[in-house]
Amino acid sequence: MPEDTGQHPSGVSGALGRPFTEQVAFFRRKLGNQVPTQRWDDITGAAHDDAFMVAGAVKADLLSDLAAAVDKAISEGRGIEEFRRDFRAIVKRHGWTGWAGEGSTGGEAWRVGVIYRTNSYTSYAAGRYAQLQAGNFPWWVYRHGGSLEPRPQHLSWDGTPLPPDHPFWRTHYPPSDWGCSCYVVGARSARGIKRVGGTPGKQLPDGWNSRDPNTGAPPGIGKGWDYAPGASVSDTVQAMASKVGAWEYQIGKAFMASLPAGTADALADSYRALPGTAADTRRYAAQVLEPRPDLPAPPARTLGRLRSDQARAIEAELGRSVDGFDFSLDASAVGHVRGEHGDPLKEWRSNQRAVTIADFAQLPRIASAGELVRLPQKSDMGEDLFEQRVTIGNDTFVARWVARGRLRRTVALKTLFIEVKKRGPKPTS
Repeated sequence: MPEDTGQHPSGVSGALGRPFTEQVAFFRRKLGNQVPTQRWDDITGAAHDDAFMVAGAVKADLLSDLAAAVDKAISEGRGIEEFRRDFRAIVKRHGWTGWAGEGSTGGEAWRVGVIYRTNSYTSYAAGRYAQLQAGNFPWWVYRHGGSLEPRPQHLSWDGTPLPPDHPFWRTHYPPSDWGCSCYVVGARSARGIKRVGGTPGKQLPDGWNSRDPNTGAPPGIGKGWDYAPGASVSDTVQAMASKVGAWEYQIGKAFMASLPAGTADALADSYRALPGTAADTRRYAAQVLEPRPDLPAPPARTLGRLRSDQARAIEAELGRSVDGFDFSLDASAVGHVRGEHGDPLKEWRSNQRAVTIADFAQLPRIASAGELVRLPQKSDMGEDLFEQRVTIGNDTFVARWVARGRLRRTVALKTLFIEVKKRGPKPTS
């Protein structure tokens, strides 16, 4: 059996840049239990394995938007700057005030960093816990994360190999405090321990299992951090990981089909409302229409899961289930829109305007806001068409979709055009 190769990347962006199925699965299992809280310690310890919370976020719609932003960061490997933009948009949209850090650039940076890093590190650690359990490694090796201001106790544990059932892991499995970036790797032999940076035979320092009277946790462990992230749900995470892995072509899909309907609906709309989702959709269209050898466009881009009311509307018309389907945009649709509705003169003659790359950014908004209406005609491929019409400014965006199944359970864009209230001057070409 091979040694463990799951080395912890340096920095959070590295961890998020390579999301793995167990990490995504751990976080997504919490999305169905979003807990409004006033303080960070309203829930502690292993309860975090089962619930998503942001201190001070007590409104359900606010919490759903924050959950969607964090899920996108983890599942799509987004950096902290994009998460910061999403956070600002959510705060503004909900008029959220009174949150810790509000009122200064430094305070905001601290709060954004806490939410981003805590969720990324704990999901990473929990996913790795499930992997280590599944790998049946006889040795788990504690590794220091290399922070610039290391905690002395964490340094003292660096390189220590212990069996997986050692009581140390029940309280000291990292992260063990705010900002902790320590991690654990598996080994099968003394040589393997050395290979992953450990020291065979190294013992824990005296007093490792004592308790700090001020925190109730062992020395070096933050208050409420004396538990192993993911340990209480490792079997569930491992099972869910197989589901996530089945989505390989769209690992960034934001939601699990097993979430409760109300939660899934709120998260779906939250995902589409994120500024980053609109920007990603526009960038995807640009990748297709203005291809670069160094930045190839993937086959499709998810726009988030259908709400349950949208799924029911399609099911009522087609007589088949579309439960768990997501809206999507693929390269052929982008090319079709440019070919059919990208000519300014042709669209002017039809009381329409040409669709630009920037207009594709409106698709997430359209998917959430527009009622799905079945059209009497079919597509050129004989597919049933569903139309959404949404007025944005002086323009009416008309999106037409087709429901597909089998390999890709998706409601895919077929075409997009834009009607105008009043035609402008005739284009010269």
